[in-house]
Amino acid sequence: MTTVGFIGLGSQGGPMARRIVEAGIDTVLWARRPQTLEPFADTAAKTAGSPAELGAAGDIVCLCVVGDDDVRSVATGPDGVLAGMREGTVLVVHSTVHPDTCAGLAAEAAGRRVSVVDAPVSGGGRAAQAGALLVMVGGDDEPVTECLPVFGTYGDPVVHLGPLGSGQVTKLLNNLLFTANLATSADTLALGRSLGVDAERLAQVITAGSANSFALERVASAGGSLDRIAGHAGNVLLKDVGLIDGIVSGAHVHSAVVQATAHATLRLMGLER
Repeated sequence: MTTVGFIGLGSQGGPMARRIVEAGIDTVLWARRPQTLEPFADTAAKTAGSPAELGAAGDIVCLCVVGDDDVRSVATGPDGVLAGMREGTVLVVHSTVHPDTCAGLAAEAAGRRVSVVDAPVSGGGRAAQAGALLVMVGGDDEPVTECLPVFGTYGDPVVHLGPLGSGQVTKLLNNLLFTANLATSADTLALGRSLGVDAERLAQVITAGSANSFALERVASAGGSLDRIAGHAGNVLLKDVGLIDGIVSGAHVHSAVVQATAHATLRLMGLER
């Protein structure tokens, strides 16, 4: 039977790990903070004493920590998960990070004959609880196929986009467009208000029409302001827009609209000057 190791038991990773456990898959957990493990006390999940110990126990090891530095911290070094992983096992990066971070891990993992798959997710804790996360996967066919039963416990749809890193690029493009849509949504509601249209009713109409978007729904639920979204997700969006900016620049391509509009959102949130 496959054993899954899981690190990153936050608001999204916690429900993902619980879905794995409840599917009857042998699961081993590790967390920096012991209290993070408390919700799993009533489950069949086991705990490891270190990332390396978890790596030694897992056939598939999933990381759902915050950023690039966090991924490298738990994956590499003498006590990182890679130090314990066996030949033929798979390391999965669910975090949203730069594709180069995944490539660096793959280069290190290759010496151990360990595969790396990137699989950032979208949807949040509620979608994870419902098994309805969007899982964007990059990696070679064989390790991806091996991981699909695990991804299927918390993901629907699960989309294999291509080679390693393509999942990260896709997730960042998604977040870039979402960020841009926040500005256009807030500006449209403000323009309507200036023209004498009730913003709440305008949002009600647009959310039922062809211009609807998830971003508009979020802005409308916040009363037309970006303040609540900025406090909740602003720093994540700032990070992700910065990551895709770097990828675009490195590829010597550009966008005519979406990057500039995303930065307009960040300025409206007070995150950029």
